[in-house]
Amino acid sequence: QVQLVESGGGSVQAGGSLRLSCAASGSIFSINAAGWYRQAPGKQRELVAAISSIGRTNYADSVKGRFTISSDNAKNTVYLQMNSLKPEDTGVYYCNEKGSLGTFWGQGTQVTVSS
Repeated sequence: QVQLVESGGGSVQAGGSLRLSCAASGSIFSINAAGWYRQAPGKQRELVAAISSIGRTNYADSVKGRFTISSDNAKNTVYLQMNSLKPEDTGVYYCNEKGSLGTFWGQGTQVTVSS
């Protein structure tokens, strides 16, 4: 099993920045991809950014050029740097990791962007 703990959420004004962290523990050897998803009130959970074990990344169109996903394998941590935040970025952000043992989710961290 893999345990994921997110941190770094909070409240910020439009145009501000936040960095989310997702620390993994457990059977980390099994992981081959990680991502960040978000869920706004009344909406479905959506993929924001993903990174593969070889560092390939992809982003939702709505965050391209503003968000950056990265990983530090030595710390078993995945990051989401969020710049130029907009009110529509508000939601609960979830870390997700996939591998040979299945798919794992963190508990979520709230991001609130005010105008």
